[in-house]
Amino acid sequence: MASPKTAGRVLLPPSINPVRYDLKFSPDFENFTFAGDTNIELTTTSSVNVGNEIKMHAKELCFATASYVVKGVGDGEEKVADEIRVNIKETTVTFVFGENLPANASLILSIQYTGFLNNQMAGFYRSSYTDIHGESKIMASTQFESLDARRAFPCWDEPGRKAIFGVTLTVPKNMDAFSNMPELSNKTLKGGKKKELTFLDTPIMSTYLVAFCIGEFDYVQAQTSHGVLVRVYTPPGKSDAGVFALDCATKSLDAYDDFFGIPYPLPKLDMVAIPEFAMGAMENWGLVTYREVDLLIDPTKASSNQKQRVCTVVTHELAHQWFGNLVTMTWWDDLWLNEGFASWAENWAADVLFPSWSMWDQFTTGHLSSAMRLDALKSSHPIQVPIHRAEEVEEVFDAISYCKGGSVVKMARAVLGMKAFQKGLGTYMKRHAYGNTETFDLWKAWEESSGMPVGEMMASWTTQMGFPLVTVTGEKWEGNQVTLTLEQEWFLSDGSPLTGEEKAKKWCIPLLTCTSEGTQKDMIFMREKTATVTIALPSKDGWVKLNAGQDVPMRVKLTSEMIDRLGLGIKSKTLPPADRAALLTDSYALVKAGKMKPESLIKLLSNYIDEDSYIVWSGIAEILGGLDTVMSDDLVMSNNFKNFAHKIVMGLYNKVGWEAKPTDGHLGVLLRGMMIGLLSTFCYDDSAVAAEASRRFALFQQNHADMKSLPSDMRSSVFKIVLKNGGAREYQEVKAYFGQATDNAERKHVLGALGHSSDPKLKHSTLMWTISGEIKLQDFFYPMGSVRSSSREGRHIAWIFYKQNFKAIKAMIGNASPSLMDAVIVSCGGGFCSDEKANEIEEFFKANPMPRSSRKIQQTIENMRANANFMATLQSSDLAKSMFWSSL
Repeated sequence: MASPKTAGRVLLPPSINPVRYDLKFSPDFENFTFAGDTNIELTTTSSVNVGNEIKMHAKELCFATASYVVKGVGDGEEKVADEIRVNIKETTVTFVFGENLPANASLILSIQYTGFLNNQMAGFYRSSYTDIHGESKIMASTQFESLDARRAFPCWDEPGRKAIFGVTLTVPKNMDAFSNMPELSNKTLKGGKKKELTFLDTPIMSTYLVAFCIGEFDYVQAQTSHGVLVRVYTPPGKSDAGVFALDCATKSLDAYDDFFGIPYPLPKLDMVAIPEFAMGAMENWGLVTYREVDLLIDPTKASSNQKQRVCTVVTHELAHQWFGNLVTMTWWDDLWLNEGFASWAENWAADVLFPSWSMWDQFTTGHLSSAMRLDALKSSHPIQVPIHRAEEVEEVFDAISYCKGGSVVKMARAVLGMKAFQKGLGTYMKRHAYGNTETFDLWKAWEESSGMPVGEMMASWTTQMGFPLVTVTGEKWEGNQVTLTLEQEWFLSDGSPLTGEEKAKKWCIPLLTCTSEGTQKDMIFMREKTATVTIALPSKDGWVKLNAGQDVPMRVKLTSEMIDRLGLGIKSKTLPPADRAALLTDSYALVKAGKMKPESLIKLLSNYIDEDSYIVWSGIAEILGGLDTVMSDDLVMSNNFKNFAHKIVMGLYNKVGWEAKPTDGHLGVLLRGMMIGLLSTFCYDDSAVAAEASRRFALFQQNHADMKSLPSDMRSSVFKIVLKNGGAREYQEVKAYFGQATDNAERKHVLGALGHSSDPKLKHSTLMWTISGEIKLQDFFYPMGSVRSSSREGRHIAWIFYKQNFKAIKAMIGNASPSLMDAVIVSCGGGFCSDEKANEIEEFFKANPMPRSSRKIQQTIENMRANANFMATLQSSDLAKSMFWSSL
């Protein structure tokens, strides 16, 4: 009988289990097919229900024969399947035999079949690329998470059905091939045109982690201090581009060894750049695959943003070698155990490698902000989301599983302290190595290491959707202390009224506070709807900030007295950057929800006139961008706001300037890049800005290697300024760089900028280019997003394009990862701020259902309705009056 936890899950029968797979693949690079030969060692249970069928997962495979023998029975008689039933909808194959399978036995199942080397970036698939000699080449690689191992071989494609894998590849003699484990043998086959490579057995692991790559590669390699050989495989001629990622990998692998107290368990780690890749990267055990832009860095051109991106993607994937690979969730409803922890660990390891990058401050305006934007919607979902059919997991590879999951782990670390946090993780890893777990197993390990009721505290954050708003409902300032009365409720982005049941929701909230003397050591838990807390002050006019360091995913509504006092902390910068940013982002969310006056937000911004922190400006930029989008439907208010934003941005421009300074450091370079991005939105028509952008673009046109005139950190933004002020000539010049650029990071500058031409015809040309076949499917949605985000007019052009070309787009990516269609939907249909448009988009998808993207569609529409409410709030406030803006 199914347990309550597994009830309703669609699983393969438990009476047959795989122990070991021996997989042989022989790809045909001319016809884009492959021959597969799979032998699987199985065990049957003692159950009388074994029957005469073996049911497995399979998708897009064509079966020739299947048979089994009983292991250990001398010359066991081969039993050949009488019937092979393929269920396309369930993605299963059932082999039916003439008699019942023996119970409590070991079988060797042999299957011969063929499959397709598809171009959908899923399963065993092909990528095309142009080599250093200008020749078009094909390579093959795998992407099996979540449900695509079944596209390469018949299997029990469930994370809890772990087994050992032996892999053999027959490939052209001129190609390299590698898999999760090192080579066992390499032999040339008769005729001399092909070779057969066999690899060592893997540890016991889940099907979605099996991987292999076939193609032509160069590599760089190094050994970690603990003796693991690490290689970065690159396209031929580009091995230098792998050096930075290699350095990040060797150092972070050692750091994780020490942190978890368990050495990396495989003899090697390969990291491979794949020319066409749907995700950012995939953590296959011992063979991590990446988008080229997320692994390879041109040492002469790479921007600081790109270096940070490569570092954090590498550290994220290598964290998975423990959290996900060594210890794996039992079922997809605990996906967050993989992704949430890796999202925390990527920042921890990057901070170890590059402490000057302030990764934990960046976390608050990055991961935490993304999580709270999505989790404030009613169409969000809990971190631990019930998954009945495995296909449902494709919809939860999102900011909840990754970013909110990471935020909850960060909160746990703050509450437990690093010592107990780390000790509990070590216990968890050792106890469950090579096994499967559920969330409560992690809570139990932390309870043992800390003596705290972790399960009780964390349940409210992982099993229920959303997060709290903590409102200060009372305050009593008495000399050297303040007593605050607090109340919690569920926070929704549109501020819609809560039902009685919704009002009853509550969280176990750790109350962390800080003053000008630092973070308070005393911490209390707010378990009920209300709480009272007393905080010591350094002086009678001192300030206090709730949710110090933004360690808890929640919003805070302060009193006007608290905001006034915090003004001193903002101006003197004694309030840390993450907290200065949070005051603004919380205020913006409160205004949007109708819980704070818009005028108060604009006046609060005036406290930041001398702000020069990249972290804080990340928050300011988010607010300016959000207000710009919402106000764009009201031309008068929009113009007034743009003038206000112009003043703020030009203030930063006067501080930072165009030219790099020796004192910049990593965050200084990021700040300048962000500033020029803001110039491209709010100040592109400023004569001095336009002239300087034009001058730098002209120098770049003369020499694309001129990194002084146009560094990569500002390249995309300068393209936008030039396009907005130019015409067809500038458009063609920017577009031409796409073909001239030597790496994908540079091509992305074009893809993200081209839609910003002011000419509607050129916007439309950009959109038609996306479906021309000239842009790889992994990137074709970027220009759509550039058109949509370029202006109010761009939004309408992009949505009309999507409707008119819906069938063509669906034909291009219908069988690919749903994340691609999600990206297209947001790139073409996001950003509207009216109920009318929300209704139109809702009706379109009712008439044209996209079940694999239904959650993303629902969230996009809910965001539009929230923005429509926000617009109504702004129009009924003083922000609708020109006099308000002129008074600032």
